[in-house]
Amino acid sequence: MVEALGVAVVGFGWMGRVHTQAYARVPHHYPKLPLRPELVTVAEDVPGRAEEAAAQFGFASTSRDWRKVAADPRVRAVSITAPNFLHREIGVAMADAGKHIWIEKPVGLTLADARAVADAVAKAGVQSAVGFNYRNAPAVETARELITTGELGAVTHVRIRLFSDYAAHPEGALTWRYERERGGSGVLGDLASHGADLARYLLGDIASLTADTAIFLPERARPTGATAGHSRASGGELGPVENEDYVNCLLRFASGARGVLEACRVSVGEQNNYGFEVHGTKGAVFWDFRRMNELRVSRGTTYQDQPVSTVYVGPGDGEFGAFQPGAANAMGYDDLKVVEAYRFLRSVAEGTSYGATLADAVHSAAVLEAMVRSAESGSWTDVTAT
Repeated sequence: MVEALGVAVVGFGWMGRVHTQAYARVPHHYPKLPLRPELVTVAEDVPGRAEEAAAQFGFASTSRDWRKVAADPRVRAVSITAPNFLHREIGVAMADAGKHIWIEKPVGLTLADARAVADAVAKAGVQSAVGFNYRNAPAVETARELITTGELGAVTHVRIRLFSDYAAHPEGALTWRYERERGGSGVLGDLASHGADLARYLLGDIASLTADTAIFLPERARPTGATAGHSRASGGELGPVENEDYVNCLLRFASGARGVLEACRVSVGEQNNYGFEVHGTKGAVFWDFRRMNELRVSRGTTYQDQPVSTVYVGPGDGEFGAFQPGAANAMGYDDLKVVEAYRFLRSVAEGTSYGATLADAVHSAAVLEAMVRSAESGSWTDVTAT
């Protein structure tokens, strides 16, 4: 028997749309899931946006105030896709109201914010999911298996890159993303949070790090109206960019492995160039998000001049089989959010956590906080999540 689960979406920019589409697709890809999400309400304070979402996707009701969602008995689970500065307040309120929460990274502006939401979830006994979607790629899960089973030997070092041009245009509007008070730590929260999660997911805890950050476009024009995504604004009053465009970080893992994590939001010529290179004493594995469904793998006993092969993931690798019938058929970004939605709903159904949770968000936030401290001090800094 399939049980209906009332869900709400708070914040309907691009990511709110992605979550909504994921809920709609889950029953098609996972027909045996005992929960079926029902779109109860959408909350968005930009005039008209919630109504447009309801008309397009079929939400039963709309609101300009997210607090009404917390008080709505029809809602049992909530997607929190509002701007970063609202994550803590909304997340704590929804958990206190007994709602399961699927929240986007970086879960607030600080480590304290992430901890507050995690503590509220633990106290309420509800389930959580966090939008670290890249770990859901079947190729990434396969890479992790190669590492944990010792196929590569002992891991010696890793490079993780997250380069994008979404903020490269000098006419990019000065939205909340570029303010410390509302956006937090710039590219650290936007991209490096994913890198920190991937590093820990693949190689375990990061013990210490040293980081350097920079702002390359120090001023932007203020927008004159509501914005969505990465809008442009020209001719408006200029204001300062307060958070980082770029970060470069050296990592020391608890295992003894070393790493490099680099992220930039103003990389001209780079469109979502995300990926990693993991090297071990017997082999290596390479992943590029733009070729999401394949790995380059080197393993064997040759060591020197050992060849690298391209491996296409297929059914049996992660959740690939829920989307495609054979290897080398493509999955895309939105599919990763369907996987995330499925794991969230399965967690609710079974009372056991699947996928990334608030605990993972706290660890990622601890890495980001250590990066900030290191960049300010110019020294190696320990990573402490507890």
